Amino acid sequence: MLEFNKMNSLGNDFVVFNGVSQDVRLTESDAKAIADRQNGIGCDQILIVSSHHSEKSGSGNNKANFNFQIFNHDGSQSYQCGNGARCVARYLYDIGLALGKSIWLTTDSTRLLCTINDDLSVTASLGVPEFRPEKIPFIADEQKFRYELDVEGEIVEIFALAIGNPHAVIVVDDVERAPVDKLGALIESHPGFPERTNVEFMQVIGSSSIKLRVYERGVGETTACGSGSCAAVVAGQRMGLLDNGSVDVSLPGGVLQVEWDQQSTDGQVYLTGPTEYEFKGVWKRQTADRN
Repeated sequence: MLEFNKMNSLGNDFVVFNGVSQDVRLTESDAKAIADRQNGIGCDQILIVSSHHSEKSGSGNNKANFNFQIFNHDGSQSYQCGNGARCVARYLYDIGLALGKSIWLTTDSTRLLCTINDDLSVTASLGVPEFRPEKIPFIADEQKFRYELDVEGEIVEIFALAIGNPHAVIVVDDVERAPVDKLGALIESHPGFPERTNVEFMQVIGSSSIKLRVYERGVGETTACGSGSCAAVVAGQRMGLLDNGSVDVSLPGGVLQVEWDQQSTDGQVYLTGPTEYEFKGVWKRQTADRN
């Protein structure tokens, strides 16, 4: 049996397992069973945090360092989850495992610094955006500013990039009318993205405000997506549609703040938003007991 906490950020929900105090080893079928909303606990993603050696920052202060593993709703693994990282950081802080309000999380692709703010919102640095096709990965003859993608005979213009995970950003006139389920699914599994991709449908409201819907790789549409919000803002700024600096991202579940300055020296993308607990319980294979 494994103890868990159910958390969410703007409805983007997670089952969090503490791998520091218990041995957590999940298979793909375990993950699918846990994420099942009818017969399991139900979530967009499963998050497993385990201990890592503490290391010294540049200022000489010890900072807690934890490994962070992500399973998608369909049982596949992911390498980045902005909202999930913020939930894990809040959890580690609340149970006293973090040495302070700065918490390092490492995934297979990214090293994230999360900061607990005074209002208990959490800010995460999600890394530096990657635009080279081979690093996204995205199949293209050459790196371009935007790409024309043939989707079952229809040409769709996308902005392709990676922020831990691959992303394809599409600018739309009305996000509410965007064919998120149909087109999102087709682009997610498009052969141009050999590891599949997240798909963002972005409507620009102003120079520092967008509306967004996201079809997440291995999940489907979610109420909020942290890395997808970051990808959309980066794409919007690169296309000259958004100002450098902070942008409000309005998603079906609420508003996240993304900050990026493409001319800054560190190039980091910062994501800020709320986190909350839903319930805790104990999971065992085939059943889930909720407390």
